Amino acid sequence: MTRARRVLLIVAILLAAGGYALWRWPLGALFGPPATPGRIVVSGNIEAHQSVLSFTQVQAPIVELPFDEGAVVARDTVLARVDDRLWRQQVEIDRANLQVASAQVAVAERTLAAAQSSVESDQFDLADKRRDYQRAEALLKSAATSVQVRDHAQTAAQQAAATLAHDQAMVQVGTANVALARANESAVAEKRRLDEVMLGYTVLRAPFAGVIAVREAELGQLAGPGVAIVTLDDLDHVWLRAYVNEQDIGKVRLDGPAEVTTDTYPGKIYPGRISFISPQAEFTPKTVETHAERVTLVYRIRIDIANPTHELLPGMPADASIPLQPPGP
Repeated sequence: MTRARRVLLIVAILLAAGGYALWRWPLGALFGPPATPGRIVVSGNIEAHQSVLSFTQVQAPIVELPFDEGAVVARDTVLARVDDRLWRQQVEIDRANLQVASAQVAVAERTLAAAQSSVESDQFDLADKRRDYQRAEALLKSAATSVQVRDHAQTAAQQAAATLAHDQAMVQVGTANVALARANESAVAEKRRLDEVMLGYTVLRAPFAGVIAVREAELGQLAGPGVAIVTLDDLDHVWLRAYVNEQDIGKVRLDGPAEVTTDTYPGKIYPGRISFISPQAEFTPKTVETHAERVTLVYRIRIDIANPTHELLPGMPADASIPLQPPGP
């Protein structure tokens, strides 16, 4: 076989292999998805709001820490618990003190009721003694009785009036004692509620549904105000951080729509909204890849995504298709 024939044979084989490759693997599979007119596709990772959670108002060793990093938790889930024996004992003391205060209120109220009954009886007695005195005075004028009898009747009326005044004063004292006992009962009840609140601080609960990004404490560690226990990512508020090439940024609009997709859920589209466009360009991060040709300067954008089912998790790679708008003036 001549050299020319060998060259022609090699070329034919290469053309055949190329044709088979184009049939077996379309261009889109070899070089990425074809560009859609009027749209750009950006890539990035899902991010979420993060809250660093710690105990407040209490300081004690951690006795319960049920979740590790990556655990998905619902709202109000117990994330950690410290030794609460001191606060439980204080609540029990408050409960006993409240019972004593309530009993004191009952005693004061009964004493007041007795004093009020005495006043009512004194009023009847005084009225009777005054009638006796008036009769004795009338009989003395007609010489039907002696001065001594009249004087005795007068003294009895005066004594009845003094007794009434005393018991009326006791009613005032009893009323003040009831008010004082009730105020003490209220103070003890408030103290109990305060200590129950403090007892509640011994349990750290998830303020929202999320995923534990960082577990920063261990069992037996002394927890206290400001000591980080876990970092919780908010799954209700997630977004895609992505970068747009400099030549396209003028065609992207704030509050504009975006369609977000992930490899985890093929074919599912998550509606998004562009909530932030950086006013300053920056060099392309080394960890970021775009579907377009890599350029020197890019603009960071943020796409808020609806995530009602909590399918999108922080760190998950995702793509966003963004419709381009005409360049602004």
